Amino acid sequence: MDVEKIISLCKRRGILFPNSEIYGTFAGFFDYGNYGSELKRNVENSWWKHFVNDRDDMVGIDGAIITHPEVWKASGHLESFNDPLVGCTKCKKKYRADHLVEMELKISVDGLSVDHLKELIEKHKIKCPDDKGELKFLQPFNLMFKTSVGAESGNVAYLRPETAQVIFTNFKIIQHSSRKKLPFGIAQMGKAFRNEISPRNFVFRTREFSQMEIEYFIHPKKIDKCEFLTNEHLKYELNVLTSANQEKKKSHQKMKIKDLLSEKIIKTPWHAFWVVESMKWFENIGIKKENLRIREHLKTELSHYSSETWDVEYNFPWGWKELEGIANRTDFDLKQHMKFSKTDLNYFDEETKEKVIPCVIEPSFGLERTIMTILLDSYSEEKEDDEVKVKLKLDSSISPVKVAIFPLMKKDGLSENAKEVFELLKKEFVCEYDEAGSIGKRYARADEIGTPLAITVDYDTLKDKTVTVRDRDTTKQARVKIDKLFEFLEKKIS
Repeated sequence: MDVEKIISLCKRRGILFPNSEIYGTFAGFFDYGNYGSELKRNVENSWWKHFVNDRDDMVGIDGAIITHPEVWKASGHLESFNDPLVGCTKCKKKYRADHLVEMELKISVDGLSVDHLKELIEKHKIKCPDDKGELKFLQPFNLMFKTSVGAESGNVAYLRPETAQVIFTNFKIIQHSSRKKLPFGIAQMGKAFRNEISPRNFVFRTREFSQMEIEYFIHPKKIDKCEFLTNEHLKYELNVLTSANQEKKKSHQKMKIKDLLSEKIIKTPWHAFWVVESMKWFENIGIKKENLRIREHLKTELSHYSSETWDVEYNFPWGWKELEGIANRTDFDLKQHMKFSKTDLNYFDEETKEKVIPCVIEPSFGLERTIMTILLDSYSEEKEDDEVKVKLKLDSSISPVKVAIFPLMKKDGLSENAKEVFELLKKEFVCEYDEAGSIGKRYARADEIGTPLAITVDYDTLKDKTVTVRDRDTTKQARVKIDKLFEFLEKKIS
């Protein structure tokens, strides 16, 4: 898939494009246009419904972007949230060492230590990509965006690099107010900021992005008992790349969840449960299962808080890369915040009358990466009438516009009748009215933004009150009575 085609479509049709482009843009920041903002909202709503509204063991919060700086000391971000940085001794430009190695050697660098990266750069004589100058390793680069609060410049604060920590600091308040008992989860979606050295691959790696995260709290004595794990979950089959296969330079293989658990490849049933739930949601929004896999983190790449992490990866044009991380954060975060804040964040178990610190499984999704994946997976070029037409074959649940409404001609009362249909339907569906250009061009415009159905009001409409409904993917058409449109559209769109 040519990513440039996606980028061109996104800009042309008002989906997603670089921020402040009239000033030359600012790398790593993007804006959603009229159709993109609808797509974004639909993906967010789908995620919230699947993981929060449809569950009685989940609640949501919406935390602040700037929080007390001690939060980031406790979490370890100020100390260890770093990227390996190299600088060119000639032009003085700076690069991420792992990105340069990956780009030059065409290998995966997941889990490689800084010393290993140094070794590869020296062995293969990797130079600055701009002027071939010598590379020198610099101090690790912290990704936190720094700011100040109030009139005093010394009041240092940070834009949050993740949404998770606000969940941990609010754990006790939310647990008390929601009256949830273990196991239960707290979900949040919102902006996060990372001062990436080299943003790249469109919106895959940016400096401002949105996360959709869950911290799921489990009694430490019940980490091996997942009451929600059903036979359906256990039979679920997916592409799996284990750490053992990575070390042997082998590719992924199809495995069932029950085998991953019985062979202790996935260590806990709770982790397995959230893997399947995540995969099911990706499938629900139209991402092809064959383009997804889960990859186990190597010991050398595990975050300081994680005992086990699995990434859901997508086969991007530049290789398999992370779409979602599912980490076992153990009880690290709550313990750290108890230590730094001197506040009791224990959970009181009413059955055993004991205080416990819950263990945590964290499914963490990137919204921009999810949207980019949707665009890549749904993009299609089809030849019609000796012309190549672009279609976004989006799942109807997330398409920005559900129904397009066209008069065949502007004259003879067709526009007036089409506008009546538009006024009727827009109360229930996101609709778009279009009367500019030929009917073929209007179909093409609707197809490009992923509109699943298009209604044409023609001369037969004036006679029998029927309209033509065209399906985006098949181009098949059906005549439907106007007074039966709601029923017809609901079946098609659902």
